[in-house]
Amino acid sequence: MQVAASPHHVWQLVRDPVEMVGLTAECIEMQWIDGSSGPAVGATFRGRNRSGWRRWSTTCTIVRYEPGAVIAWDVSFGPLAVARWSYLVEPGESAAATTLRERFDDHRGPALRAVGPLARGTRDAEGRNRANMTATLDRIKGRAEA
Repeated sequence: MQVAASPHHVWQLVRDPVEMVGLTAECIEMQWIDGSSGPAVGATFRGRNRSGWRRWSTTCTIVRYEPGAVIAWDVSFGPLAVARWSYLVEPGESAAATTLRERFDDHRGPALRAVGPLARGTRDAEGRNRANMTATLDRIKGRAEA
């Protein structure tokens, strides 16, 4: 997504997942856990999610953190791997332009694939994630350009 704001400004919006509440489509609360207090490789946080009346929590571990450029975290539900989410911030064609990418890599095994539709209320997790990613990127763009 192209954003009419500097890469630094866009990075400030995505650099800390706990501060992204209000920008994400399903995640309604995030908090640092296990002694973590900010974004860094190895830091963990809990995400509380909502889809309609459904609610669930996940544990997330930051696996890549390159200030100004990339943040990525692995998501688990108990001992089960769920996904990797990442945001990539790249300079655009001018100093006041940025390319922002959000990526989702599905890491669910058979058990989570079986119960996923019950937890999230959809059989089309990929379609739901694409729609949620578009909504999240639109919110980030709106805040960055305001």
